[in-house]
Amino acid sequence: MLVAAACTFAAVGAALSRGVMAQGVGLQQRDAHVSDNGMPPPVATFSILGYDPETGEVGGAVQSRVFTLTGVLTADADAGVVATQAIVDVSYGPKGIALLKQGLTPDAIIKAIWESDPDPVPGRWTKQGRQFAVINLKGETATFTGPKADSWAGGKQGKYCTAQGNILAGPAVVENMVKAFEETKGHLSLRFMAALEAGQAAGGDTRGMQAASMVIVKKGAGVWLNNDTVLRFQVDDQENPYKELRRVVENWNKRRPNPVRPPQQ
Repeated sequence: MLVAAACTFAAVGAALSRGVMAQGVGLQQRDAHVSDNGMPPPVATFSILGYDPETGEVGGAVQSRVFTLTGVLTADADAGVVATQAIVDVSYGPKGIALLKQGLTPDAIIKAIWESDPDPVPGRWTKQGRQFAVINLKGETATFTGPKADSWAGGKQGKYCTAQGNILAGPAVVENMVKAFEETKGHLSLRFMAALEAGQAAGGDTRGMQAASMVIVKKGAGVWLNNDTVLRFQVDDQENPYKELRRVVENWNKRRPNPVRPPQQ
């Protein structure tokens, strides 16, 4: 159940205090949680959400050692972007977007969603292992890593961005991602690409590579008429998904299709 905007959010309880709520450019580590329970493996992933104040575009990019990454990134040009990974609850994406549209801050959204999670499969798919992040249309961010997300797991926030991941080689993965995003010039897609590659260069997902995706939105900025999706790329089941994603991103930037807008009245 979504929490209404009018609600006042109490301080996060003992369970949440054992997790990671990254503020500013904070960085913390979580202990490992591995269970052989017959459930799907956690989505061992690293992702970055980012905003470009010059263009007003907002989006995210993600890589993981899973076949496909559907459900990790949820983006809306009227709200922002949510990433949900590790012990995934895909409903966090739409819930986060709905709360962004109500005007809640990313920090408040993190608290509201996690506290209202009924933890329906606590033994096998516990909310204690969730990891998710939120960015709004101002570039304000928040990220959370549950206390039972598989190590190394954590997040780091930077200027107009947040990077987070689990089952990583170490904190350098997210640190390098933020640094690359902040220092890379050019379109938001190129900055996301640089961040993913920097994370991989630092060790990335300890299980390897397989899939990657990227999405960027802005109101009315997509190709054709009334399209808010600037781009949406997905690479599935590849030995090196970065190679194909880099090729597509670079070709898109060479062409850079224009939106169709009604004439000014």
